[in-house]
Amino acid sequence: MPIRLENVGIAVHDLDATIAFFTDLGLTVIGRDTVSGEWTETAVGLDGNHARIAMLQTPDGHGHLELFEYINPEPIETEPTRPNEIGMHRVAFSVDDLDEALAVAARHGCHPLRGVATYEDAYRLTYLRGPSGIIVMLAEELNRS
Repeated sequence: MPIRLENVGIAVHDLDATIAFFTDLGLTVIGRDTVSGEWTETAVGLDGNHARIAMLQTPDGHGHLELFEYINPEPIETEPTRPNEIGMHRVAFSVDDLDEALAVAARHGCHPLRGVATYEDAYRLTYLRGPSGIIVMLAEELNRS
């Protein structure tokens, strides 16, 4: 049975601010909508489900993020996840220039959790806390041919 990853869905506090963050990093909005009704209640498993959504795509066309801002039911506030918690962990992106990507993130008030690390002279990488507490990993491959 063939299988492929369709997208990663993330619930956010502010859809527009989160779109601005990810589009500034280089993703493109390929669709926006407001969804509600029986079909979405059944698919998601929430009575009265009503949300604003946006689908974003990476420049290579392979990666997709689906962002949700819930109108109903009321969004539930939780503590932002930590890197060692079980469950949805982070979303990761390869970038050509980590310093430039970090400058973009900083314009949105998003900074590395600790700093930038080098992994085996192969990658410079960092985790940062993005909009709505999303952990975002940015990695720059070193010695690209």
